[in-house]
Amino acid sequence: MNLPAPKPACRPLLRMIALARPRTTRFVLGVLLGALATGAGVGLLSVSAWLLATAATHPPITALGVAVVATRALGVTRGVARYLERLVTHDAAFRTLAEVRVRVYERLARSEPVRRFRSGDLVSRLVNDTDATQDLLVRGLTPPLSALAVGSAVVLLSTVLFVPGGLLLAAGLLLGGLAVPLFAAALGRTSGRHQAAARGELSSALVDTLYGAPDLVAYGAMEQAVRRVERADAELTRLARRDAAVLGLGTGASALVAGLTVWATLLLGVAAVAGGTLDAIAFAVVVLTALAAFEIVAPLPAVAAKLEAIRTAGARLFDVLDTEPEVKAAAAPEQSGLPDQAATLRVRDLRVRYGPDEPWALDGVDLDLAPGKRIAVLGPSGSGKSTLASVLFRFRDPDAGTVTLDGADITDYPVDEVRRLISGVPQDPHIFASTLRENLRLARPGADDAELWAALERARLADDIRATMPDGLDTEVGAHGARLSGGMRQRLALARALLAQPRILVLDEPTAHLDPDTRDAVLDDLLAASAGYATLLITHDLARLEEMDEIYVIVDGRVVQRGSHDELLAEKGWYRNAHGLGDPPRGGLRAVR
Repeated sequence: MNLPAPKPACRPLLRMIALARPRTTRFVLGVLLGALATGAGVGLLSVSAWLLATAATHPPITALGVAVVATRALGVTRGVARYLERLVTHDAAFRTLAEVRVRVYERLARSEPVRRFRSGDLVSRLVNDTDATQDLLVRGLTPPLSALAVGSAVVLLSTVLFVPGGLLLAAGLLLGGLAVPLFAAALGRTSGRHQAAARGELSSALVDTLYGAPDLVAYGAMEQAVRRVERADAELTRLARRDAAVLGLGTGASALVAGLTVWATLLLGVAAVAGGTLDAIAFAVVVLTALAAFEIVAPLPAVAAKLEAIRTAGARLFDVLDTEPEVKAAAAPEQSGLPDQAATLRVRDLRVRYGPDEPWALDGVDLDLAPGKRIAVLGPSGSGKSTLASVLFRFRDPDAGTVTLDGADITDYPVDEVRRLISGVPQDPHIFASTLRENLRLARPGADDAELWAALERARLADDIRATMPDGLDTEVGAHGARLSGGMRQRLALARALLAQPRILVLDEPTAHLDPDTRDAVLDDLLAASAGYATLLITHDLARLEEMDEIYVIVDGRVVQRGSHDELLAEKGWYRNAHGLGDPPRGGLRAVR
């Protein structure tokens, strides 16, 4: 497997800015409005200085009329332009942010990337790291460009009035707008680099502790989990304090540069006025313009100090967006080749592994499932059974071999079309924190209540709901179905699968984590509900296998036995051993027939 070339440090920032390309016009308008607002602020103080200095000479009132009107106009312009600048840039940033969120959700909707990140860290990537795009566009894009435009104009004006003052102002603005931000960026690099990861660690620790609280308490591990949260919080607090110190230092350095520049301009101006090379009115304008000019660069150190944190957040965001899909998208053909009626599922020489250096999870598996038949795939934990379910559910693609429905390769068709025909109950079905009705309607959004109750009847859950849940379909099930028993969660997942009206029903470890009594009851209900479907039962449990038409035994990713319950009991091998009629089954046992 070829590893990607290392990306330059600035690449995430450039890619984040590129996300705003569809709204380039809006951001350009925002920069112009920001420059107008800042320029109006500087101009307001410059014109005010000229007005006050000129008024001290007692000229005719008509001579001050234009300056009075200009002062009022600049004051109004400053406020209006700043409002419009915030309105335009924030609108563009929020629209870009919405598109980024949609892209992230669309990427995660393919299912498989979710499992590559810890849940709490993934939440941090979805919220905080995605929001960093807005911070960069609003605070890191418009202010520097506006400062460049207005700063150049102000330096030019000061140079025209007083060359030494203009040169001094240029040096001060370069220090305050470039050197100080670079200094702040260097100081903030360490904390910025680790802030996003620390935020993700805290989020992960909190999520793990909250959702795992019952188990943590049961096993006496709650204190250790709380300490983990406290350590993560302490680390994030330390980084935040360092970040605040850098921000304060940058602000202080900017104020120091501004003060020194104004004082130096004042001293040079006094000397020039005394020497007769600068008149008093121009002197007042130059000094107050220098004082106002540092409003241009004031936001830059704070932006620079956060630049590394934004860059790191962008890198984490693109980690999600750039994650290679395990299921390649197939273009929808003009006319589907997948059968709408009952179809025969054939698996031939299926091979899957989770990495180039990993062993084969499935190594040449062959399997046939005809319409209306029931087969079971049996084997020890880690034998590859759930990997087979992942391929059938289109959670990952085969590395070799084929899976076909009446001869149509399922990888040649859109995943949603395949899932319409092959559905079922995954090993750990997700129950959403909503009502029974909304959990069921995931399978068929247009289903009415009668159809929902019919699906619940088939899953043998309707009577329990009527007896114990007065709100019926409006009953809230809680996070992950916490208000339902384990058996009810499995039945709800089955009812959801039946509502989708698939052609093939895949049940992946449907009785895992259930006590024996509940397991037997759920298995009875699952088998009764699956009558008439082509059903694939993936299990490590030996119960009810005599009701299967055929049993496949998978060990170490290979089919080592195949036949009916009676046939497999009659021959030596893993199946007979598992029933206690021979040697204890060994995970490495190879094909017997």
